[in-house]
Amino acid sequence: MAGFSNYLETEVLDHVFGGNAYTAPSTLYLALHTADPAEDGSGAEVSTSGTAYARQAVTFTVSGNEATTSAAVEYSTATANFGTVTHVGVWDASTAGNLLAYAALTSSKTIETGDVFRVPAGDLDITLD
Repeated sequence: MAGFSNYLETEVLDHVFGGNAYTAPSTLYLALHTADPAEDGSGAEVSTSGTAYARQAVTFTVSGNEATTSAAVEYSTATANFGTVTHVGVWDASTAGNLLAYAALTSSKTIETGDVFRVPAGDLDITLD
């Protein structure tokens, strides 16, 4: 992943250095973006209008300084073009919510009607150095 969002950076700093509790979300969601979501989460997400697109629940396994997807993530068959997916983002809600982390795809992928976007297990890593 390219980076943490401003929201998560603030929460981590406030938790570690401010002594304030941070409650991790019970479910994480992977979103597809057609532009860099940016640290504030404002970048374009694939439209849900008539496309059958929805954020998908995602799970991670943590080992050392890396979190890796523990299961495949598969989106519904596109009923209309999603556009060219350039980035993914991990969110704390199925709609709206807060962006936690994001990254550019190694290769952009154009999703057209009838396509299914998949992320195989182990293909998405979040690393802290």
